[in-house]
Amino acid sequence: MNKQKWTPGEQAPKSANYVPYDKNGHTDGQSTYLEKGQRFPATQHSGSYYEMEQE
Repeated sequence: MNKQKWTPGEQAPKSANYVPYDKNGHTDGQSTYLEKGQRFPATQHSGSYYEMEQE
């Protein structure tokens, strides 16, 4: 099953914790809580994306 990915600047589809990953799929384990409609914050690395944290 493929997880949905969001890039910085897109709007969060629902209120949840989102984990940032670099272009190689690595994360530092930190998550960011976003309310529905908030924009995903910029990251320090190009090609980064966010995935919704597992519930």
